[in-house]
Amino acid sequence: MYGRYFKRPLDFIMALSLLVLLLPILFIIGILVRVFLGTPILFKQERAGFKGRPFTIYKFRTMRDLYDGEGHTLSDAQRLTKFGRFLRKTSLDELPELFNILKGEMSLVGPRPLLVKYLPLYSKKQMRRHDVLPGITGWAQVQGRNTLSWPEKFNLDIWYVDHQTFCLDIKILALTFIHVFLQKGIDQKEGVTMEEFKGEKGVKNDEE
Repeated sequence: MYGRYFKRPLDFIMALSLLVLLLPILFIIGILVRVFLGTPILFKQERAGFKGRPFTIYKFRTMRDLYDGEGHTLSDAQRLTKFGRFLRKTSLDELPELFNILKGEMSLVGPRPLLVKYLPLYSKKQMRRHDVLPGITGWAQVQGRNTLSWPEKFNLDIWYVDHQTFCLDIKILALTFIHVFLQKGIDQKEGVTMEEFKGEKGVKNDEE
């Protein structure tokens, strides 16, 4: 009942209210991104949304455009600046996703939207994470975020799909603020973000 009839209106009202409230902060961050990281100010990437349908996610960019002598993009660790790391640790880079909520592509709470190219790699069970709108934060994010393995994250996402309620969403939002304040679970031990999902394989990262 909550997920079908009430969650979307609440998401819209809260996202619109937050955008109005945070507009000065968004403006200041945009200027700082332009000064320290250049243009474009926003990082845009195609992600898999509800039922796996693709949409464009908006975030403040946190990396510089740096290349080696052969024109290949340098590693995330080399491109991520101190300012970019600050945006990530405080989750300020996620604020433009409020526009995705207004467009009906995301929710405040739900499984994080991942790359479209991952879709063929999911098991039938893992695909169930797309049975709800993706979120700015989610159950997996407050249970460890990027320190979790892919199977752990997917299991938590599916658990949320089966148990979402208004009270659970409020709990997740409250825990998110606590985790952001404590800066918990932002990076993996040996990288700057979550490594790329390759089914049973694993390796590099190409997500901002």
